[in-house]
Amino acid sequence: MERKFLVILAFAASTGAVGAAEIAPSDVAFVDGGVEASLTGVPGDPEAGRKIVGNKGLGNCIACHQVSDLSDVPFQGEIGPMLDGAGERWSEAELRGIVTNAKMMFDESLMPSFYKVDGFIRPGKAFTGKAADDTFGPLLEAQQVEDVVAYLTTLKE
Repeated sequence: MERKFLVILAFAASTGAVGAAEIAPSDVAFVDGGVEASLTGVPGDPEAGRKIVGNKGLGNCIACHQVSDLSDVPFQGEIGPMLDGAGERWSEAELRGIVTNAKMMFDESLMPSFYKVDGFIRPGKAFTGKAADDTFGPLLEAQQVEDVVAYLTTLKE
């Protein structure tokens, strides 16, 4: 019985079923603005990332950026750089760092920090007019960041 359990555990580990612990927003390690380590240990899903980038209620990246691949999404922004070619301009680690907290790479960036929960100046609690409490979470979950990064790496010129 013990041998069977070890075989199942080894199989699960080799297929990723036993996932690495998720990195908390306050534990993300930046190196020159980039984040080398996956936040989840699970590969991102480019199709899920595409939906997040184009979703005005979730990632809302297109509020500031244009993406030719998302031509079906109207009213794309012109504040940030065009994301076409992002997968060639930046490495996966750099893209993860930019999505996690762009200010670590570009200190004058207007881009929101999508995976950050502390260090804000008077963050509010949704639209209640009250100060944030311990339920204040990141704009995107760790796997959603990985999905967005996976999508951005597919954007080539």
